[in-house]
Amino acid sequence: MGTLPVLLTKPEILLIGGGKIASHKASVLLKNHVDFTLIASHVCAELLALDIIVIQRELRATDLKHAQIIVDATGNANVAELVLREKQRRDFLFNCVAQPDLCDFYFSSLLNYGNLKIAVSTDGSSPTIGQVIRDKIAALIPENIQLLVEKKEAERVLGDIDKSVSKGQCNKLFSTVYLIGCGPGDVEMLTLKAYHTIQQMDVVLYDHLVTQEILDLIPQQAQRIPVGKQKGEHSFRQEQINELLFEQAKSGLKIARLKSGDPYVFGRGAEEAEYLIERGIKVEVISGISSAIAGPTAAGIPPTARGYATNVSIVSAHLAGNRINTDWVPLLKIPNHTTIVLMGLSFAAIIAQMAIESGVNRSTPIAIIANASRPNQQILITDIEQLPQAAKQAQRPAIIVIGDVVNLHKVLNVTTAYQ
Repeated sequence: MGTLPVLLTKPEILLIGGGKIASHKASVLLKNHVDFTLIASHVCAELLALDIIVIQRELRATDLKHAQIIVDATGNANVAELVLREKQRRDFLFNCVAQPDLCDFYFSSLLNYGNLKIAVSTDGSSPTIGQVIRDKIAALIPENIQLLVEKKEAERVLGDIDKSVSKGQCNKLFSTVYLIGCGPGDVEMLTLKAYHTIQQMDVVLYDHLVTQEILDLIPQQAQRIPVGKQKGEHSFRQEQINELLFEQAKSGLKIARLKSGDPYVFGRGAEEAEYLIERGIKVEVISGISSAIAGPTAAGIPPTARGYATNVSIVSAHLAGNRINTDWVPLLKIPNHTTIVLMGLSFAAIIAQMAIESGVNRSTPIAIIANASRPNQQILITDIEQLPQAAKQAQRPAIIVIGDVVNLHKVLNVTTAYQ
């Protein structure tokens, strides 16, 4: 025989029993603001702790005369028999704990978000399984769902009903956009969190620098959208990427934005996160290893080392509109300092000229590391004066490391797996 989950409005219930099971039932009823009468001969401590009135005595047949819903939580066969005799005289709904064959209805495992209620039932077969499923569902429900339901209730009272708007607003609450740093390229340098998250996504937007090994982690059924901003080729503007992320997020799906390196280290991840958060989309940022750190390491160059560099600066030489940033050049004159330059290869000649003109020693060591951590990794060791010529030989993408730590390349470049 089939069952039909329903919600009862204004139910009045007689609850029989004073043990832990009755206490649990009473707690559920209280949480859902349901009126009930409780009769029990003995009352456990959990029930006493609840803010309810207990009629503490043995159950009488007259107690059953007018009840429309009766819950027997005693486990006592005599009580169940008494209720069943009353049921032969008139109709009412009966629930007998641990005896599903006697039940007219079952208690569901409930999630309560104000007017939004989610019930999970196993038809009395296994309340434990129902509770596990309920908890799994709870982990998926957005925190602000109750506020949205209350807002929609107010709109309905005013006759202001727009199904498409409500659907979109609800989907937005369920959406999360993950800004995932994919590191320098080697799939084994992904964080575990990035690795597991990528495999759960519905839609993935990715940069052109993200390697095929990492793209292979994306589920086959997921939609893949390349949004790389490759120099010299047609590419998406940042504004287009922001809008695309938002449009995808409104679907209620899990969206990933795969970015080379770290999203917040010259990755424009902050712009994307701000754009989405302002529009009510939840954002989670998963850090990646920036090429500014992984690049020097892959070349046997520690960004800081005692006797060589006590501090390090990470800078970008590139500004919007393909303009050069040279505000950082004075850093090159600081003793015991390492400067790591991202997006500077195209400006190598200007960097060298300005450095020399500002008094930087022409023989200051420089390393250019291209495609760090990848099979085609390239390392070029040079100095300020020869930087423009070396840059012409370098592949892209590449970083520039400037400082005495570059000299340690001769000693520490023992990891040849990428060369």
